[in-house]
Amino acid sequence: MSKRILPYAMWVFPLSFFTYQFILRLWPSLMMQQIMQQFQIDATGFGVLASVYYYGYAFMQIPVAIFLDRFGPRYVVCACAVMCGLATLLFTYTENWTLALVSRFLVGAGSAAGFLATSKVISLWFSRANYARMVGFSFTVGLLGAVYGGRPVSMLVENNGWQEVASVLAYVSIGIGALTILFLKNSTTNAEKEESTLCLKDMPKLIKSPTIWLLAISNLLMVGSLEGFADVWGVNYLMTAMAITKAQAADFVSFIFIGMLFGGPILAALAKRIGNYAVIAVCSAGMVLAFMSVLFANGFFNTYGLSILFFGVGILCCYQVLVFASGSELVSPAMLGVTIAFLNCINMLGGSFFHSTIGWTMDQFWTGLITDGIRQYTIESYQYALLIIPISALVGGFMVAIVGRQRKKSRLAV
Repeated sequence: MSKRILPYAMWVFPLSFFTYQFILRLWPSLMMQQIMQQFQIDATGFGVLASVYYYGYAFMQIPVAIFLDRFGPRYVVCACAVMCGLATLLFTYTENWTLALVSRFLVGAGSAAGFLATSKVISLWFSRANYARMVGFSFTVGLLGAVYGGRPVSMLVENNGWQEVASVLAYVSIGIGALTILFLKNSTTNAEKEESTLCLKDMPKLIKSPTIWLLAISNLLMVGSLEGFADVWGVNYLMTAMAITKAQAADFVSFIFIGMLFGGPILAALAKRIGNYAVIAVCSAGMVLAFMSVLFANGFFNTYGLSILFFGVGILCCYQVLVFASGSELVSPAMLGVTIAFLNCINMLGGSFFHSTIGWTMDQFWTGLITDGIRQYTIESYQYALLIIPISALVGGFMVAIVGRQRKKSRLAV
């Protein structure tokens, strides 16, 4: 294999896992009714089940980064992909609630290696000049897993048992791990192995900064559009609100991920003109308006209108890129790595917050209707529960405004 093609061949393995982990992350939302029936749980229980994935993902950010530096992408990707596959098999065939929670936690923990390993392989096999371009391209390709994973999986579930579909997803993950250990190389003569940028000794100093915490929590509060709605509750809400099939609802939700393909460059260009904090605040206001429209003016949207609205929401969801950029400006260069890891950790905990809160609220407004042993929720239950998304986005926007004001007074927060 030529030296020009080899780096791309090595890049394919972690990229495949990064793309595939989006499907592992999203598929429970497409099997909500079946999962609730298997474990005899209500919306609160399903919210808890969805949330443990994000606990695993968040808490493994820093450990996975350390493992990648110590053992290399080859072993880490293999171990994490196989762990995701085995955990998915455990979830599929167990009837024990505790084991189900543990299995989803492990899937989240393993998925944490997807983007981190892809970035690491790029740093090893590509020049510094190409690093940013390849990372951006990797993120775009990875999102295609979320875009195209919805309808195919939902159609498979409709035509086959959900356990059979989940088993196939598990075996594919194990297969990615096996191919990675066989073909991915840990090092190359074309690029020097970079030292870790994680300075854990700086973590105490970081977590004592009120400004960093404000930025992190505002990020968490604004992530409901993506991690709360698009990841889990959006498909089932649209099925109830619009009386459409699961595949059709998944198509609508996929427009959020399509919008994210374009959101990064658009918001970055806008931030150069009016600043990071102003753009983040605009995104906050946009999310509030969009979700108030989705929840209470859904009947005014036709198919194209709703698709465009969700596309716009996807663009707004890319505010996270500006949060990381803003965080990097608040710390010294030596603390950059640990700051980004910290912000991403808190960001992923947003999924746990939203899923638990949405599920619990739906049960508070449950009318008592049960079909085939499964609780059925009205459109009002979904509306009251999903209100947490625009309310949190509004609060997050105010917090960003506070950080922006502090930023004008002091160059560094830490």
